[in-house]
Amino acid sequence: MSDPWLVIGLGNVEARYARNRHNVGHMVVDVLAGRAGSRWSRHKARAQVVQARLGVMPGGAPGPRVILAKPASLMNVSGGPVKALAQFYGIDPATGLLVIHDELDLPAHELRLKRGGGEGGHNGLRSISQALGTRDYARLRVGIGRPPGRQDPADYVLSDFPARQRQELAVTLEQAADAVEAVVTRGFEVAQQEVHSP
Repeated sequence: MSDPWLVIGLGNVEARYARNRHNVGHMVVDVLAGRAGSRWSRHKARAQVVQARLGVMPGGAPGPRVILAKPASLMNVSGGPVKALAQFYGIDPATGLLVIHDELDLPAHELRLKRGGGEGGHNGLRSISQALGTRDYARLRVGIGRPPGRQDPADYVLSDFPARQRQELAVTLEQAADAVEAVVTRGFEVAQQEVHSP
């Protein structure tokens, strides 16, 4: 397993976007930072970061060191900060980068771990892949479902989770944080099996 992991939560940095479906990556890393009892600090790579130990290793030892990060940019230009952070911390994207993002093609609140593959029209992922020159990095996909009726997907992802989903969203964010802890403490493949088990 790679130590440390760089865990990126995707979203738009401005406050008006904070509760949008598109910002669910930010929400997950906020939960992780809260679990670690750590506060966000500004990094010269145009990001907010937290360095912490996540989870507990077998035998009770503290989990590995992890860098949590939120690019201080709009979603569509996340690649520059992610590349700069990977270079600064000496992270190999193929073994030590995990990107958390919203996923239209999964039912709301469903989680999936994958490594590599396409971006599925997600502009944040596209920007990261272009900046890194590779698609070979791990992703935690957080389902937000498809927009109802003929609503434009761009409008849908930039709208807030409805009030009726907020309780379920809180559970989803905790489950997503659990998945990240599983990745960094037990390895990607083990975590993937746990997340994908019914």
